[in-house]
Amino acid sequence: MTIAFDTTLATAKQLDLQDELASFKQQFHFPKHQEKDVIYFCGNSLGLQPKNVETAVLQELNDWKNLAISGFAKAKNPWLTYQEYLKPTLAKIVGAKEAEVTVMNTLTVNLHLLMLSFYKPTKQRFAIMMEAGAFPSDQYAVETLVKHFGLQPNDIIIEIAPREGEKLLRTEDIVLAIAQHGKSLAMVLFGGINYYTGQLFDIATITASAHKVGAIAGFDLAHVAGNVPIQLHDWDVDFACWCNYKYLNGGPGAVGGLYVHETFATNTNTPRLAGWWGNDEATRFKMEKSFVPKKNASGWNISTAQVLNTVSLKASLELFEVATIEKLRAKSIQLTNYLAFLLHQLPNIQCEIITPQNAEERGAQLSLYFLRNGKAIHQKMIDNGIIVDFREPGVIRVAPAPLYCSFTNVYDFFKILKDCF
Repeated sequence: MTIAFDTTLATAKQLDLQDELASFKQQFHFPKHQEKDVIYFCGNSLGLQPKNVETAVLQELNDWKNLAISGFAKAKNPWLTYQEYLKPTLAKIVGAKEAEVTVMNTLTVNLHLLMLSFYKPTKQRFAIMMEAGAFPSDQYAVETLVKHFGLQPNDIIIEIAPREGEKLLRTEDIVLAIAQHGKSLAMVLFGGINYYTGQLFDIATITASAHKVGAIAGFDLAHVAGNVPIQLHDWDVDFACWCNYKYLNGGPGAVGGLYVHETFATNTNTPRLAGWWGNDEATRFKMEKSFVPKKNASGWNISTAQVLNTVSLKASLELFEVATIEKLRAKSIQLTNYLAFLLHQLPNIQCEIITPQNAEERGAQLSLYFLRNGKAIHQKMIDNGIIVDFREPGVIRVAPAPLYCSFTNVYDFFKILKDCF
């Protein structure tokens, strides 16, 4: 039965009763405020700790304590192939083949490594296109990549901004810009979701447009992975990377994720910076001079698997395997639709939702731009046990992650916000 939204607490509770994912909330630890669980709408920055993480970490600590070096072969989860345990679920989450994904390093390190593999500037093709206002780390990575090749960022980087008076990028403007710069374009690099506005870009269309002009298409999926189902393989995305500590709850500084399309992943001649852990296991321990990469995305692995920096993600993915990214997405859309509905019932709020109205063009985040008193309103939320974050000049980002947030949580946020005016 479909429940019509209204502004009553009873409706929020009824929505929770009909939520088939409601029980997952009990699988997480919440910080406390006045001896009660906080309402946590900050999973777009750092996910909560799943309760199964502690046991998982202790398992690896005990194996290290009791087995030492033998743990690489004899631990309950042998460390030698630790990254392999995460591939099946991650592949489902990002719409890839298992051979196209791996985990290693952290997000920006992986972005640097992938861009070095795929950015090959020539006199004719040298430009990199990205969205204006991309997350600073991406801007820094592209800027320093260009300088690494002895080029000037202002000559190479093309930033696509929204039209005057608008806050969101139109897909048709991105496609047009790619076509206009096609002859000089070497790479298109976008965030899958803009961290500030919460806009979900049309990854499939951007990729197709880049390929049409002969450019590489890569994406930073920090705000997409574990948030929105995508189909990287079917969309022919060339490469992508993401962090695993936001919606995927891998813990602060968790191991990063990486995708390389099988066209390149299976080709041992695809350039990369090599390390021992990316070498084919059949020849790795021969300790020979020449690098023989694995014929999959793990051929980009450089160093020994980061067991203690990966175990929390492994535990969290067990929950994702049961919940499924498709069901999480369905609940997420309902949560943000409900939140948007409630906000629209506050005509005096002096707040603009700058995230797309169409739920298909956003993830679990709504960015609320307050014309006045944004910081004071943010503090009011914190004082009432609601964790959201604030970005200048006046944006509060609200991200009800569907794995552990409820409709009653959204209602409580609305009620407190209402009391501010």
